[in-house]
Amino acid sequence: MDKRTFLKSSAMVGLGSVVAFKGLGKLVETVAHLPAEAVASDEDFWVKIRMGYRLKPEYINLENGYYCIQPQEILDRYLEHIREVNTQGAYYMRTVQHDNKKAVAEKLAKMVGVSPEELIITRNTTESLDMVIMGMDWKPGDEAVMAAQDYGAMLDMFKQTARRYGMKNKIVLIPPDPRSDEEIVELYEKAITPNTKLLMVCHMINITGQILPVRKICDMAHKKGVPVMVDGAHAVAHLNFKIPDLGCDYYGSSLHKWLSVPIGAGLLYVKKENISKVWPIFAESGKNDNDILKLNHTGTHPPATDLTIGDAIDYYVKIGAERKEARLRYLQNYWTDKVRSLPNIYLNTPTDKMRSCGIANVGIQGMKVTELQKKLFDDYKIYTVAIDSARVTGVRITPNIYTSTTELDVLVRALKELAS
Repeated sequence: MDKRTFLKSSAMVGLGSVVAFKGLGKLVETVAHLPAEAVASDEDFWVKIRMGYRLKPEYINLENGYYCIQPQEILDRYLEHIREVNTQGAYYMRTVQHDNKKAVAEKLAKMVGVSPEELIITRNTTESLDMVIMGMDWKPGDEAVMAAQDYGAMLDMFKQTARRYGMKNKIVLIPPDPRSDEEIVELYEKAITPNTKLLMVCHMINITGQILPVRKICDMAHKKGVPVMVDGAHAVAHLNFKIPDLGCDYYGSSLHKWLSVPIGAGLLYVKKENISKVWPIFAESGKNDNDILKLNHTGTHPPATDLTIGDAIDYYVKIGAERKEARLRYLQNYWTDKVRSLPNIYLNTPTDKMRSCGIANVGIQGMKVTELQKKLFDDYKIYTVAIDSARVTGVRITPNIYTSTTELDVLVRALKELAS
């Protein structure tokens, strides 16, 4: 099957069958007896999952890391919430809005394994972590430790905080293919001094997909009396974990990525004993210093997005956390294993398969990353994003559970042809 024929036929699956797709729970029951790793390579199962999505026929979307589109099941519920809120108007906003958001936050807290008293719904990871950075009492001479590969918005906030309060930022460079966890832990440990007030670490580096040994970093930092803030933008509903497993003090994530919530949903976890240490960006009356809701006063915003978090959680639970992680890791290794050793192709993602999951980053020797991105789209109808920062140059490839191995075969063929 050639590329154009494939795109047209896959589009028919995405568009023509979406209305008829029912019974996700019954579908999952057919594989419930199998280990997650066995289901990960079951293309018949995942083709049926794909039928629950409405997909564009014009291109192969391998840029789900920015925003994962919603399956129709979640999208339909989102539209229902919008209609209901619109029908009730101010009555909804003044009566049940806050109770409903609280119930959804409790459901989200249960999913990530924390107390509802330690979690709020935000709009994204940037808002969550910037709230912590700006909410701390920084003094001249205080220090923060972070990595060059951390997300730009948080690095920018630390730079602004340094300008404003006279604190200092110490930046480490994470090796792209570390020999061991200890190599990474040691990097952070060497950057800590008696003046270190906060350490920020990525759960999963957004530009390369590398998963960092967060628990070991937290344990090391805590022995030195340093709290740890984790950027989990790409980890929630991507990796199967609970926040307490990490031992961190603060955790932020974006739910419109791998949980497939509508755009504009995130979470912030603050360990209970740290809540009083964070000032809210927007003042909130009537809340004591130990109440995490003091951080959740952001003015009027669309409640339908928050309500849909609950529906997205239901969908994720049906799929199964282990199955989803196994599928995403399988998809990444499906294509990276085919190109990793080829001439002129390089990968910015670790060789150890447990140091990454669905995200990987690839480049071609002698080709500018912007040119690679353009050629993939113009010549092969593959949509990706170019990355050129923190010594990482390549295109980021982020499939989702609706992605087929046939689509990844198109990517592999494209890389081989461009590299030759």
